[in-house]
Amino acid sequence: MGAATTRVRGGRRGLPWLVLGLWVVLLALAGPFAAKLGDVQHNRTTDYLPASADSTQVARLQDRLPGGQTTELVLVYHRASGLTAADRATAAAQVDALAHRHALTGRTPQGIPSADGTTLMYPVTSNEPGTDEKKRDAFVDDARSIVHDTGGLSVDVGGPAALATDASGVYKSLGGPLLYTTVAVVAILLILIYRSPLLWLVPLVVAGVADFLAQAAAYALNQAFGTAVTGASTGIMTILVFGAGTDYALLLVSRYREELRRHERPYDAMRAALRGCGPAVLASSGTVAVGLLCLLAADLNSSRGMGPLGTVGVLCALAAMLTLLPAVLVLLGRRLFWPLIPAYRSTPKAARRSLFAAMGSSAGRRPLTVLASGAALLGALALGALNLPGPLKQVDTFVDRPDSVTAMQTVAKAYPERSAQPIEILTPAGRADAALATIRGTKGVADAREGRTGAGWTEITVIVSAPPQSAAETATIKALRHRLDGSHVGGPSAQQLDLADTSARDRLVVVPIVLLSVLLILIALLRSLVAPLLLVVAVVAVWGAALGLGGLVFEPLFGFHGTDPGLGLLSFVFLVALGVDYGIFLMHRMREESLRGAEPAAAALTALRTTGGVIASAGLVLAATFAVLTNMGLVQLVELGFVIAVGVLLDTFLVRTYLVTSASVALGRAVWWPGRLSGAPEAARAERAPEPVG
Repeated sequence: MGAATTRVRGGRRGLPWLVLGLWVVLLALAGPFAAKLGDVQHNRTTDYLPASADSTQVARLQDRLPGGQTTELVLVYHRASGLTAADRATAAAQVDALAHRHALTGRTPQGIPSADGTTLMYPVTSNEPGTDEKKRDAFVDDARSIVHDTGGLSVDVGGPAALATDASGVYKSLGGPLLYTTVAVVAILLILIYRSPLLWLVPLVVAGVADFLAQAAAYALNQAFGTAVTGASTGIMTILVFGAGTDYALLLVSRYREELRRHERPYDAMRAALRGCGPAVLASSGTVAVGLLCLLAADLNSSRGMGPLGTVGVLCALAAMLTLLPAVLVLLGRRLFWPLIPAYRSTPKAARRSLFAAMGSSAGRRPLTVLASGAALLGALALGALNLPGPLKQVDTFVDRPDSVTAMQTVAKAYPERSAQPIEILTPAGRADAALATIRGTKGVADAREGRTGAGWTEITVIVSAPPQSAAETATIKALRHRLDGSHVGGPSAQQLDLADTSARDRLVVVPIVLLSVLLILIALLRSLVAPLLLVVAVVAVWGAALGLGGLVFEPLFGFHGTDPGLGLLSFVFLVALGVDYGIFLMHRMREESLRGAEPAAAALTALRTTGGVIASAGLVLAATFAVLTNMGLVQLVELGFVIAVGVLLDTFLVRTYLVTSASVALGRAVWWPGRLSGAPEAARAERAPEPVG
């Protein structure tokens, strides 16, 4: 008997070390793959679009023309008081130097003076970079080093390639600043939550390990299945790893602290903690993963790729928090909680009445009044969505105005009669003359010229009279697509139009799939129909209110002149998946109390009192991690981070605390209809209540 006991205890001591060793081996194997993730990241607009999009077809056909895909710049020379002869000579010399250093398409660029004499524009094209983003960025940077301000003459490099390079620069800068800021925010919150000089560091390090593993897994997905990897998707994957991972850690550590008072050995306490909260963590993470995987139904490559990458992040966080974190906590023992060490057989200090107990009591006294007031507030906030600005233009995508945007704004003001952003048309070579005549006869076309021919196609460059991405230019693009049968209409403005159209299609397809998938999972988990419907309606209301708050601040407060087409879909998927995540914690505990025979009102209030603190802490951490995106340099990331962060806070402190609780109290046992718990109180005895989760 003694030998058997010794072997068991030896196994208990050895298992955490074994888990730790396996993670070390796993990270060593993942290292080379994680380092390569940046190499497969692509941020061109055509990489976001589906292959069937008209503008994508143009980009692919241009690759088959002599010289391959073109890189287009616009060099803009400007002097407010009017250009001098010396200015024109300086401009000509700089453009000539650029032509000597790089292989430009066609003849040496010719300057186009503005009618007011203040601006000189040089359109520049080159096939030298091709489709290589690094070569494109090097070409743009070199052009900026050659053409520069001189004696009061301002020079800006704009055009599609310069805009793309500036956007690429922001995406490349996300990796370091985004990671460091996220880590700092999570660290501060964990220190405040745990009130320990050491404990906060363990979940943070484990989350960092999970993020490293997620990067390797994302690279593997790209290599195995061609999953699209963008700067936005990798950044959001990191936020999910730290946000969701820290949430799971909060739940586990909270339960582990309780079990340390009941068990002498940390190993036994951790086993009990995993039995108690493990099912809820598995269920919530599975729901988030399924919700994100619904993005596979999207046509937009960037959205479809974000689904698997987000899922990988959540699953890596789950694996680390349920294996590596417990092993480290057990090895470090009780002293890790210093100065608030949970001693064996000790009783926690009697706490004064908690905030969540007070909230629950107020919701329990007048549930219908609380429910109606909360619903009215969310509805009023949702009306703000009517104030969301229109589609985001390419020149408005930057928080801080870069050189390329300045150039395009100068051109728009100095050349109101023409656009500096051409439309590219690929037409069958045998019908090029007829197509050219049709194009020139289309309303809104200022100029059209035939370009390269090859592989059975002819390239036609079209200059319209309206500013880029204006209603008039959009009408011209649609007219060209309608009149040119068998041709493809592309270029930067056409790509943005295709992005908006594809995003609208994705919303109609993906949103119902997400709702149905999440609802079915909740029905299976809660063995009820009413409770899952309540949670789904709640998270949809949160999404509407969060978008409404965005409409109230994006333009009036932030100065944003447009809304990203993908904001509605991505914010919906994340808020529904993550909001239901917290709903599972609350409802799972409410169900446990009901199974123990508690009356509906008592079960709801007990669930809120026992899980409210953990859910609030988790919500604060998740909201803070997504709020990190509001410090990034692209408007679409700021908008997405704001809506999700605000939505998580609304869900945590209003919907989950007041509305779901008050609705559960008002519905009584009907909240569990048609399950056994919806019947007589004796029905609770038909099922065995599991251990508490919170």
